[in-house]
Amino acid sequence: MSRKVVRTSKFRHVFGQAVKADQCYDDIRISQMTWDSNFCSVNPKFVAMIVDASGGGAFMVLPLSKTGRIDMSYPTVCGHTGPVLDIEFCPHNDNIIASGSEDCSVMIWEIPEGGLTSPLTDPVVKDLKEAIEELTKRVKELESKH
Repeated sequence: MSRKVVRTSKFRHVFGQAVKADQCYDDIRISQMTWDSNFCSVNPKFVAMIVDASGGGAFMVLPLSKTGRIDMSYPTVCGHTGPVLDIEFCPHNDNIIASGSEDCSVMIWEIPEGGLTSPLTDPVVKDLKEAIEELTKRVKELESKH
């Protein structure tokens, strides 16, 4: 009297549905350099992806509403001399994104409200060490006033 043991899965009645082409991003040159990091970052307004670029690192920031085929000439955020390794949006401001590169630099960028219309090459903060020193100085001034 042996009983046949059958494991029942709680997912046995779950069925997937393929996403339609108009809800996907197509024809994006994703970077091959992101081994141990995120190649994309998403917030309520934008999706950012690290892309292959000659002459340094670049990433693309797309509005979530812009789906479908992405033109090869779509503007990118480029300013690093080495490949971009990681990107992350600010949790407090949807238009601010930080990028870290193989050239040992971290840059802070501000994405225009409607998204990119031309390549973005000037970061808001290029020298993070200087920015931290300036912020520390301001905090100490405020502390001395109280």
